[in-house]
Amino acid sequence: MHVPPTNPAAPTAPHRRRRSKALGFAALAVSLLMAFPTARSAFGDETGEVPGGGDLGPNVLVFDPSTPNIQGKVDEIFKKQESAQFGSDRYALMFKPGTYNDINAQIGFYTSIAGLGLNPDDTTFNGDVTVDAGWFDGNATQNFWRSAENLALDPVNGTNRWAVSQAAPFRRMHVKGGLNLAPDGYGWASGGYIADSKIDGQVGPYSQQQWYTRDSSVGGWGNGVWNMTFSGVEGAPAQSFPEPPYTTLDTTPVSREKPFLHLDGDAYKVFVPAKRTNARGTSWADGAPEGESIPLDQFYVVKPGATAQTINAAVDQGLHLLFTPGVYHVDEPIEIDRANTVALGLGLATIIPDNGVTAIKVGDVDGVKLAGLLVDAGPVNSSVLVEVGPEGSSGDHAANPTSLQDVFVRIGGAGPGKATTSIVVNSDDTIIDHTWVWRADHGEGVGWETNRADYGVHVKGDDVLATGLFVEHFNKYDVRWSGENGKTIFFQNEKAYDAPNQAAIQNGDIKGYAGYKVDDSVTTHEGWGMGSYCFFDVDPTIRQQHGFQAPVKPGVKFHDLLVVSLGGKGQYDHVINDTGSPTSGDTTVPSQVVSFP
Repeated sequence: MHVPPTNPAAPTAPHRRRRSKALGFAALAVSLLMAFPTARSAFGDETGEVPGGGDLGPNVLVFDPSTPNIQGKVDEIFKKQESAQFGSDRYALMFKPGTYNDINAQIGFYTSIAGLGLNPDDTTFNGDVTVDAGWFDGNATQNFWRSAENLALDPVNGTNRWAVSQAAPFRRMHVKGGLNLAPDGYGWASGGYIADSKIDGQVGPYSQQQWYTRDSSVGGWGNGVWNMTFSGVEGAPAQSFPEPPYTTLDTTPVSREKPFLHLDGDAYKVFVPAKRTNARGTSWADGAPEGESIPLDQFYVVKPGATAQTINAAVDQGLHLLFTPGVYHVDEPIEIDRANTVALGLGLATIIPDNGVTAIKVGDVDGVKLAGLLVDAGPVNSSVLVEVGPEGSSGDHAANPTSLQDVFVRIGGAGPGKATTSIVVNSDDTIIDHTWVWRADHGEGVGWETNRADYGVHVKGDDVLATGLFVEHFNKYDVRWSGENGKTIFFQNEKAYDAPNQAAIQNGDIKGYAGYKVDDSVTTHEGWGMGSYCFFDVDPTIRQQHGFQAPVKPGVKFHDLLVVSLGGKGQYDHVINDTGSPTSGDTTVPSQVVSFP
């Protein structure tokens, strides 16, 4: 096998310039396995009770070590999902505690694989959980929307391959060997995210342009291309940005791991991990993690065909939400205004708002957990797709914050979609832990006005923390931060490829909208390990004044910033404000600022 050099050269071409034809969303024709009563009449009065618990539906496949032909079934799902980038099928592969021999689970689009133990080591594969890029000629830059969680792997050849890009989390995993983040052949890759995981051997990023690892343990780290960021990671490389480009924080200020389904005997429960402060290492290093298990009968098990009215009635009734794999159309917002409600999706459960409504609204309450959901914009413009707290929220949630984990947003790509702002966070103390908010640059329904989406994430609440913020291709600001005392650890951004000309992105006297803007009114803000890239392929003469914009104040601080011109298609004049050297030509070499101001 060819072994690349320890520090391979940075890719010399843009990482997602291809325009692949989308498969499009097929119309769903799924019948519920059981009839649910209408929960509200047109006048709002309840007319029936929503049942809790029940089966997990046909697209959750549950295995135990005695299940025949596990490999054949996993291969069958992979064959369907390997290249189904914009398909409508969704799957969750769940493995009961035990040992599974000679397994190679290849994971395609909209497929999640997870163990059903309380700890990763409860479910062990003597084998691999693999993502590669054979479907795309060895290019891993479109390996999106999949996940692996809560498993222990003893890889066959000593190293497991997880060659992914955005929206492909690797959580609560124990790899008893090494982890290779590049595709076979070491082609382009643009990831990625690891949390609450232990990799006994070395992690080899190779061609990965950027990566964020949180609250984990690694046996070593091989190299860096543009931006490798770590917080709370035992064994992480020392701080050394920009050569090599490592940003390393000893701990993560606040974190809460993602809720997950597990078995207690024969009973399904959802474990909700406790909040951690200044965390370092995994939550399960000392055995059972801290938190609580909620029985499945306290959840409305949502299946395709369920309406927003029934979902909302379930929440009003006191139930949590477990979305089984599928695509859900809603004609009114899903409203979660009860403290501590869990809304967990399996298998990249997808919510599409119809008629321009907001898909999800969270009240200004303590401890809501949104996790494992993909929100797909509909053809009628939504002013907001996900709203955390109503406008003007002011509650103090420091002791028990709301969290968004693996909550992804997509505008276009799978078909026509529009939204003015994807995510608005009004509630104080919210944790945004791994999101990819994407205005599509390829697929169906793509064009400067066709999938118009001006803003990606707008944070208005105070004391909000983002860990793993991926936001790309918006017509104006990708991220705008208006709240006080915000913090971001790791940011990955690309400006919209398809800007037709310089005038289309002119922002008053400024050339282009920053990828990450902090409002002039803000007095305290801090960010670490943050990159913005441009690839203006429609008009390569476009100049972007800067990737970042922020007020020059003592309390506003940035560490380890970079901008990159991908293949020389467009250029940045500066990194932040008027600080930092311009990008130049087609060299694809980052321009960097180690700290600001």
